[in-house]
Amino acid sequence: MTRPLARSGARRSGLAVLAGLALLAAGAPGIPAVAADAAAGARQPEIGGPSLGAGGCARIEKSLPVLADWPKVKSRIKRNPADEKRVAKILAGMTLAEKIGQMTQPEIAAITPEEVRQYGIGSVLNGGGSWPGRDKHASPQAWLDLADAYWQASLGTRAKIPVIWGIDAVHGNNNVYGATVFPHNIGLGAAHDPCLVRDIGAATAAQIRATGQDWAFAPTLAVVRDDRWGRTYEGFSEDPRITRAYGYEAVNGLQGGHPRGIGDRGVIATAKHFIGDGGTLKGIDQGVNPSSEAEMVNMHGQGYYGALAAGAQTVMVSFNSWTNTDLGIDEGKLHGSRRAVTDILKQKMDFDGVVVSDWNGIGQVAGCTNASCARAVNAGVDVVMVPNDWKAFIANTIGQVEAGEIPMARVDDAVTRILRVKLRAGVFDAPKPSGRALAGSAHALEARKLAREAVRRSQVLLKNNGGVLPLARSSKVLVVGKSADSLQNQTGGWTLTWQGTGNTNADFPNGTTILGGLRAALGEADVTFSETADGVDPSAYDAVVAVIGETPYAEGVGDLGRRSLEAAKLYPGDLAVLDKVSGRGAPVVTVYVSGRPLWVNKELNRSDAFVAAWLPGTEGGGVADLLVRGSHQEAGYTGTLSYSWPKSACQTPLNLGDEDYEPLFPLGYGLRSGQSGSVGTLDETGPEFGCGQPGGGGEASEDLEIFNRADVAPYRSFIGSADNWGGTEIGVDGEAAHSAIGVVQSDVNVQQDGLKATWNGGGPAQFYLQDPAGGSDLRGYLNADAALVFDTIVHQAPAARTVISVHCGYPCFSEVVATSLFQGLPAGSKATVKIPIACFAATGLDLEAVNTPFLVYTEGAFSASFANVRWVPKAAEDADARSCDSLT
Repeated sequence: MTRPLARSGARRSGLAVLAGLALLAAGAPGIPAVAADAAAGARQPEIGGPSLGAGGCARIEKSLPVLADWPKVKSRIKRNPADEKRVAKILAGMTLAEKIGQMTQPEIAAITPEEVRQYGIGSVLNGGGSWPGRDKHASPQAWLDLADAYWQASLGTRAKIPVIWGIDAVHGNNNVYGATVFPHNIGLGAAHDPCLVRDIGAATAAQIRATGQDWAFAPTLAVVRDDRWGRTYEGFSEDPRITRAYGYEAVNGLQGGHPRGIGDRGVIATAKHFIGDGGTLKGIDQGVNPSSEAEMVNMHGQGYYGALAAGAQTVMVSFNSWTNTDLGIDEGKLHGSRRAVTDILKQKMDFDGVVVSDWNGIGQVAGCTNASCARAVNAGVDVVMVPNDWKAFIANTIGQVEAGEIPMARVDDAVTRILRVKLRAGVFDAPKPSGRALAGSAHALEARKLAREAVRRSQVLLKNNGGVLPLARSSKVLVVGKSADSLQNQTGGWTLTWQGTGNTNADFPNGTTILGGLRAALGEADVTFSETADGVDPSAYDAVVAVIGETPYAEGVGDLGRRSLEAAKLYPGDLAVLDKVSGRGAPVVTVYVSGRPLWVNKELNRSDAFVAAWLPGTEGGGVADLLVRGSHQEAGYTGTLSYSWPKSACQTPLNLGDEDYEPLFPLGYGLRSGQSGSVGTLDETGPEFGCGQPGGGGEASEDLEIFNRADVAPYRSFIGSADNWGGTEIGVDGEAAHSAIGVVQSDVNVQQDGLKATWNGGGPAQFYLQDPAGGSDLRGYLNADAALVFDTIVHQAPAARTVISVHCGYPCFSEVVATSLFQGLPAGSKATVKIPIACFAATGLDLEAVNTPFLVYTEGAFSASFANVRWVPKAAEDADARSCDSLT
């Protein structure tokens, strides 16, 4: 509904798509029927608070009217004349530098309290994986101490305007050690319960106040249209009715519901990402949304109508572009779109709060950099998130105002909005963060009972052949699978770290794994755990519970690109585990942990029962509550799909209203406890090389040289790490260094023909060869059965997960796991490695646009030299070429 149709290539108008949605919905329980707006073309629509249902919460409407224009949204929070007078007085006394300081938002790792005072900074943020003192296990007191230091510094300025601190608390206060982590939004969508979302918002606000922050960068209001997107789990649903009701209650919960502002136990909420982040072509993060204006208004806008009606005080701009030249739409990157930010959001929708940019989002606007973007400010961005380059941004922006590139009226509007929101949040009259309600409260940081309830409500039972579930309390159970005893996999991305990787169970002192929940429900003696299912006899047990699924990822890294939705290709180890237990004398119950629907026909065929557990967070006991017969079986499984489930590996986008809508399990599907359903044997035929891999390209006959004693044009060598993920080019002397990686020249075949890369374990880093000008069509090498070939000497085997990848314009990439490959090579001796290009094609590499034909990434200590890097036709047929199966 936000894309050309997959089969015909034709495109219906937005209103026709929505009308089609209504027709498909007829007679389908839980699916919206969409009615036309009788007043279309008359006057601008107005939207206020929703109709209320049980518990006094927003009702998920049976239908939403088709709007002919962007509506005026009537906010619950009205203008306060006393606040406006106070704002005007403060503004009149401020210097230009002080105003720009209020508009600037640095990252805590890049700014000290003294610099907050010196530059009059208005707000700070911490990104995912950023903590006080860079300490993942920082205590609540350490968070409060830093919050107090920033606050005290801001009151030491001439203007004495309190600084506020924003944090990505997207499923609880998920950056903080010891905090309860709730299910990600995709799971909450399956609960179909706006009251639950309100309660989780309120609990999250309490957690944030416990550590001294003022501002949550939540909720995400994406209406997700393509599950290849790596942020699918951040969207509540593909159904805009759910997103609208949830947007209203998420903001109510976070902000506290005070009629004139934010309650004394609330925090500032952020409606994000404006607009259309869930509708990009091919699910590419930060990509292009080609929606018509009608589709933007009626599909992607719905969550904002709910959130702004509830009084959301900030809106974050999206990274994506809004472009469809066939329809005359060419807004480009939305950070630079005055039409989207000012004309639509601020004027038509009547939003009077703060518009904040995303992380270095201004740098993606044409003609801008991370440190300079008059166009974004003029578009209407009020607070600019410039994590590291904030000093240069301040200097550049002051210069642009003085030169007339940015009108002073635009600056005054931005600062007026910032001061208005700070007054509504009560920070002007509040004590220091450690002196506020709930500060330092261990009780507030934990919300285990609510989280466990949310887990129970979000589980969806997809298959229950023979009524296997629930299991009797007397059952003796074998538990297998990589996610059974993994809080990292349960919690997913945006948990302690940005991507959610690098965590262990010890990082969640108050969490319970699914295995732990089963042991508590059945008794330690009746639960046997074997992660890989080796050396156990399933027939000795009453049932096997396999807990498998996705491993953590966040934006960019989580995109599937041209890869199919086939789970067995993404995680072949999971299928291997099921093969060891399926049909061996005990029924198999599969609990699937994932951030999106995937094509799991093979896994379903090997399972008697199948539960979509999503990303349940730290309360794995909530999963066990429904697996085992007990007190919670009165309600049992109540969750139903808020995303359609595919029946074939390339069936995406897949949304109700599509002309070819034919899912395996439709929107709203979900068995109840005791229901057996009737899922038969499913087709297991999947594509060999992912989805949409183009044919053609001829057949390559010559080697593609990439590095031969030196860079081979157009390729150049780089290193990347947290110091500069954008890449630092290796000099002509063969040297470059970051804090986590260094490169020098080395001897592999002859004198100084290679580059020696040394990772010191100081953090993830990569060494790579790239064409900075863009991608090339290398399909001919796949057609020629080529291999990526390189000579290497391992000086120190990798201590952590190591991958070799090929990129097609990040976040388009494909990788193979090379940890055991490098560990198995003889130390100190030259070896030649050959990896079939088909291994990369099978996991979704777009061979029409390869810009990085060789990249080595690791998260720990490792040292190796690399030389003579090339793609060689027919080399995949060589006896010493690696098999793809060995690289997983």
